[in-house]
Amino acid sequence: MSAPALDVIAIGNAIVDVMSPCDDALIAQLGLNRGGMTLIDTDRARELYAAMGPAREISGGSAANTLAGLAALGARCAFIGQVADDQLGEVFAHDIRASGIAFHTPARPGDPPTARCLIFVTPDGQRTMNTYLGASQFLPAAALDEAAIASAAVLYLEGYLWDPEEPRAAMRRAIAAARGAGRKVAFTLSDSFVIDRHGADFNALIERGEIDILFANEHELAALTGKADFHEGIAMLAAKVPALVVTRSEKGAFAVAAGEQAEVAAEPVARVVDTTGAGDLFAAGFLFGHVRGRPLAECLKLGAICAGEIISHFGARAETDLAELVRNQLA
Repeated sequence: MSAPALDVIAIGNAIVDVMSPCDDALIAQLGLNRGGMTLIDTDRARELYAAMGPAREISGGSAANTLAGLAALGARCAFIGQVADDQLGEVFAHDIRASGIAFHTPARPGDPPTARCLIFVTPDGQRTMNTYLGASQFLPAAALDEAAIASAAVLYLEGYLWDPEEPRAAMRRAIAAARGAGRKVAFTLSDSFVIDRHGADFNALIERGEIDILFANEHELAALTGKADFHEGIAMLAAKVPALVVTRSEKGAFAVAAGEQAEVAAEPVARVVDTTGAGDLFAAGFLFGHVRGRPLAECLKLGAICAGEIISHFGARAETDLAELVRNQLA
């Protein structure tokens, strides 16, 4: 097997986060779910986008956030995800490439438009999110770069994207390409609602030995295993996946790999501002350690450091130099 040209290639939702300050009156006027996240359709997305003031636009999505963290740490990364041939599609492509991540998935012509999360930020820092999944839900298997998948040490898959039929088929094909090349497959469960819909699929992938690294939080672990007791859930899955990584918010994280167990405390943070993206960046730190051959406990520590940085400010992208932060914390 040849040496990998990439450290991690990921498949996920290609979403542009559009963040704009606003007052409480606009929240009321638009009838938004203040402080919550609402899935919206095309017409509502266009209505809300037109109502926004000056905004900051940045590429987002769970797997893309993980890659951004990995690239900031110095990993070689590529992303596969579907945007439309429109303005926000260009924003996504430019932004993710500017982060040092290879992105070559052809834009999809016509409707639906590029996915976007329209985020209204009130003066108290509260974020009201309205997510339109658009073109990201139509990633075809034909758009896969199987040579790039075969050249990456790890294929990382976002559970959110398992829901729509087209990208689910694409991810199954990607798993076959990665395993055929002798590469590892990492999978993040993403959310309990995804498990409610597709838990049987995920368990089947695990039983067939198609997942090498499984990321979950403790709620997702319980949903997938049906075990309310954390350690019973761990025991049930640990024998089935080579590496199981479970985050526990303020209780830190736990991992089992090849019979070895490791645990890490959450990083101390002066003030938790926004937990959005914490799991994504934890996965970034862990995977960086993994592809660099670091011990299991150090992989967990790297994940905790990256997650700690993200929750100290708004947004799911690091605002400090992650590579330097990691060097200082591990020195």
